Order: sequence, then structure tokens, then C-alpha cells
Amino acid sequence: MRVALLELLQFALLVALAPLLTGLVRKLKARLNARIGPSLLQPYRDLLRLLRKEVVLAPNASWLFRTIPYVVFAAIWLAAAIVPTFATGLALSRTADLIALVALLASARFALALAGMDVGTSFGGIGASREMMIASLAEPAMLMVTFTVALLVRSTSLPHIADYLLTHNVGIRISLLLGLVSLLIVALAENARIPVDNPATHLELTMVHEAMVLEYSGRHLALIEAASMVKLLLYISLIAAVFFPWGMARDLGDARAVALGLLSYGAKLALGGGVLALFETSIAKMRVFRLAEFLGGAFLLGLLAALFLYVSQGL
Repeated sequence: MRVALLELLQFALLVALAPLLTGLVRKLKARLNARIGPSLLQPYRDLLRLLRKEVVLAPNASWLFRTIPYVVFAAIWLAAAIVPTFATGLALSRTADLIALVALLASARFALALAGMDVGTSFGGIGASREMMIASLAEPAMLMVTFTVALLVRSTSLPHIADYLLTHNVGIRISLLLGLVSLLIVALAENARIPVDNPATHLELTMVHEAMVLEYSGRHLALIEAASMVKLLLYISLIAAVFFPWGMARDLGDARAVALGLLSYGAKLALGGGVLALFETSIAKMRVFRLAEFLGGAFLLGLLAALFLYVSQGL
């Protein structure tokens, strides 16, 4: 019963903290640019405003266009829920696998690309093609990071990976450092952040994610925006669970350990949001044609990480 309640708590935390994380990143970026910036609660207000608005659909929009926002939000929410946040050994631990995580994210991406092409607008088609181009480079890089961690831990289970790093003296490994950098690059690309895309602008010639959702409005757009917020929280949680699992509760019956896990998880989210804001204010967006080189570097780093770990274990 306690395990089920803690799992429900994790589900609720993901939805509750995702807009706050987005608000924190926006606030810190504004402060770094010498501006006051919006309130931390502004993303909550934006979602509520969209939920109250009427849905406007294009005349040629199919049932697929109306269904996809619910599919995308459910897939990303479930993907975020299988990532250990404040504790290991929750109800979904048996399904918390890195391969399953990649599959859920790929399903959400595929559905959103279909939505971008469904109405038949030029912007939707451009955004869908760019999204698939980014995915074709980001997914292999993420799989190489998965293989690197699996070589070390002998498992792709996320709770097992976190437990292994908590209980074993792994030490400083160049392979894990390369895998971390590769996963950070993938996270920037998957969340359409600078230098891949600028979430604060709507430039037709450069946007990727926004081009696919231009035709959405009302509650449909609210679900898409909420899904993107949860996805950002998902990647920060994934990086924390795989590379920085310290503070996670391993004994779910210990209330003090669970409380410490919640506090450490909040601190990791705040630190991740701060690092993201600092990075985005210190770098410019790159040209679309250079994204292949950027993500190709992530794949190369992931490949080198797997090779270094394999050779070091063979020796």
C-alpha cells in the first residue's frame, strides 16, 4: 500500500513541479539578462488560461489531430513516471527500463510529427521533417549512452542503475563523463532548447517544435505545452537518476529517508534549472544545417564512452 501511494505521489509531483521548473528557468534567464522576468507561477497561469479557451480546429483536421495531444501527454507523463526521482523500488520499477523510456519518447515524437502533417500546412510539414531529422540523430546517441551504462551495471533497469551507483564505489570514469555529456546534448535537442531551438521565439524559418503545434489551441495546446514541460523535467530527472542518484530513498518504509529523497530531488531540479538557464544565456542558437554536426558529436561521445568502458573492463 505504501509503495502504491508513493508511486501516486511521484505521478502528482511530476505534473505539479514541471511548470514550476519551466518558470524557474525563465526567471533565471531573465535575471541573468538584467530583467525582472515573469513570475515563477506564470506557467501555471498560462496552462489554466489555455484550458479555459475554446478549441479551434482547422476544417480538414482529422480525428487524429484531436487525439494526439492526449496521446503525447500520456506517453511523456508515463515515461517520466518510470524514471526514479526521490526513491527506488516504486510500483513501476519492473517496467522502469531505459529501452522502454526511449520507446515511449519515440512514440510521443512520432505522434506529434503526424499532428504537424495532418492539417497540411507548410510550417507543420517543415517542423515535422526537422523533428524527425533531429530524432534520427538523437536516438542513436541516447541508445549508446544506454549501452554504456548497461555495460557497467549489467542492466538497463533504471532503479537497478541507481541502486548500483549508490552501493558501489564506481569512482571517476571517463566513459561515464562522456556518456553524461552525450546525454546532455540529447536533452537539449529533445527539449528544443538553445542551441538547437529557441523556445522563447516563433521565427518561422528556424523553429522546430513550435512549427508542429501552430494549429493547436485551447485545451489541446495546454496538453502539448504541459507535455513539453514534463519532458524537460523528465530529462533532468533521468540525468540525476543515472549519474547523480545520491539522496534517493532505498527503504520506502523509512519516512526520514523518503523525506530526504524528496528534498534532494527538489535540489537537483533547482540545480538543473539553474545550469540550463546559465547555459542558454551564454550561447547563441546555431543554424539548422549545423544540427547534424552537433548531434553527431553526441553520438560519437556515446560511442567512445561505450568503447572506453568495454576496453577498460576487458583489461
